[in-house]
Amino acid sequence: MLSFTVHDTGETIEVGDFDLVVAGYTGRDEKSVRAHIEELAAIGVAPPDSVPAFYELAPSLATQAPAISVSGPNTSGEVEPVLVRAGGRLFLTVGSDHTDRDIERDSVLESKAACPKPLGTTVIPIADLDFDALTAESTVDDKQYQHGPLTALRVTTDVLALYPGKADRDLILFGGTLPLLGGEFIVGTAWTISLTVPGGATLAHAYSLV
Repeated sequence: MLSFTVHDTGETIEVGDFDLVVAGYTGRDEKSVRAHIEELAAIGVAPPDSVPAFYELAPSLATQAPAISVSGPNTSGEVEPVLVRAGGRLFLTVGSDHTDRDIERDSVLESKAACPKPLGTTVIPIADLDFDALTAESTVDDKQYQHGPLTALRVTTDVLALYPGKADRDLILFGGTLPLLGGEFIVGTAWTISLTVPGGATLAHAYSLV
């Protein structure tokens, strides 16, 4: 069971029986997405079957804990907008698609299934948000890792509209991420992730590896 608090109202939203999906290749610029697919192919990552790609995972991987356990030595995460569909209502929170980068060369799906998916505990109704005005940021071991607006990503509701899953199911949908400031994955020990609404709330979460 995941429990979220709605910003401003304090309402509690609980999600128990849900689907967990990570969307990949969610950039708005199709040429840039194709270029990124080619970059990944050059290091041995197979191209996706569709764009965006949807990776369906075990719901048990979703966690709001402050610490996660991973088995591989080469894992990393990034900040993502995460759509939460609960009882037909749509909300946004923040999450990290923590991934095993070694397994990724052989199977993107298995690399994502190898790691928990950290999530924040606060949500904002999507209807209240200007997606393009949101700023995302992440740090790894207190060093800035990502920072910028979400304007290069598809709006999460647009990603949802392309997802072929069941519309009557509660859903946790990771919506993609920003480029890395240094251009390379960092294998660290502690992450902070956040989405900031101008003049308003910050959806944040921090987690570490154990």
